[in-house]
Amino acid sequence: MGVRKREKAEQTKEAKKQIAFAKLNNCPTSPRKMRLVADLVRGEKVERALHILKFSSKDASRKLEKLLLSAIANWQAKNEDASIEDAELFVSEIRVDGGSMLKRLRPAPQGRAHRIRKRSNHVTLVLGANNNTQS
Repeated sequence: MGVRKREKAEQTKEAKKQIAFAKLNNCPTSPRKMRLVADLVRGEKVERALHILKFSSKDASRKLEKLLLSAIANWQAKNEDASIEDAELFVSEIRVDGGSMLKRLRPAPQGRAHRIRKRSNHVTLVLGANNNTQS
């Protein structure tokens, strides 16, 4: 491996230490409902995001709170020597994509049937860290 390639790899590794992510796949909630909650915490600091999710009445907020705690634990595993308070973690990206759909039939009048689509979603949450210490 060349010197420039090694230096670039080390820079990439250091940059990846500053971010941590967690994924929630096939969550049985419609993506539209999950996006309402995800929009509340996008760009927020971790402490504030946890408070928002904890006191939200939506069912999707419980699942996102658990996902956020998982992302925090993933960040701690990468950075054992750093503390969360000094890192100033924030939700840099949260993405809600549609997942697989269960298709069911519901009886309708006059011998017909209506199709029911039970939607699910995939959530990807990325945490970023601000290690800039300003005096």
